[in-house]
Amino acid sequence: MEKLLSKADSRCGLHCTGCEYKESCGCGGCIETNGHPFHGECPVAICCQNKGIVHCGECPYIPCDLLTRYSCDSEHGDTPHGARIEQCKRWKEESLGE
Repeated sequence: MEKLLSKADSRCGLHCTGCEYKESCGCGGCIETNGHPFHGECPVAICCQNKGIVHCGECPYIPCDLLTRYSCDSEHGDTPHGARIEQCKRWKEESLGE
């Protein structure tokens, strides 16, 4: 059974709260849509769901190749590169402190 969601608002570490796509594209986010946000199936979200974890920070393989590609993609990745990975690690630390 999947763990309860704490402060995480996505599976990959991207902050959905305040995201422009939430309203403009009617995106429900990867957690709420079971891995199918506005752009279609998200392989990162599906991976987390298949492992029964809330976000990538709970995975022993962080950062895996899949998350690294998403976080460090030159066109659609994070600014700065790797920000999603670091956010997932922070969520993990926060959940351990509770």
